[in-house]
Amino acid sequence: MTDSSLLQGTLELLVLKTLSMQPMHGWGIAQRIEQMSKDVFRVNQGSLYPALQRMKRKGWIRSEWRATENNRRARYYMLTAAGEAQLGLERAEWERSAGAVYRILDWAGGVA
Repeated sequence: MTDSSLLQGTLELLVLKTLSMQPMHGWGIAQRIEQMSKDVFRVNQGSLYPALQRMKRKGWIRSEWRATENNRRARYYMLTAAGEAQLGLERAEWERSAGAVYRILDWAGGVA
């Protein structure tokens, strides 16, 4: 599944969760999401970097230049306190929405 088929807003939730584990550069974020989803989600750079910029503007993440494992310079992103709070809010909303979808899929009929 490509990121174009992710539900609106899901990419930011997945990035926030990924960054809650450790600071990462963009390519690392995309790789970690792919790994954690067992290759179901593939995040392309054309969607990831605009999402990172939106989250920076909202104050959910910050960035700094660091050396990578290969001794190259890369911008590393990390969660802020506001980002941690947002992760909690977005996770709760996702669980509420997913529960509603499961209820609809399991609906056997009857009166609402």
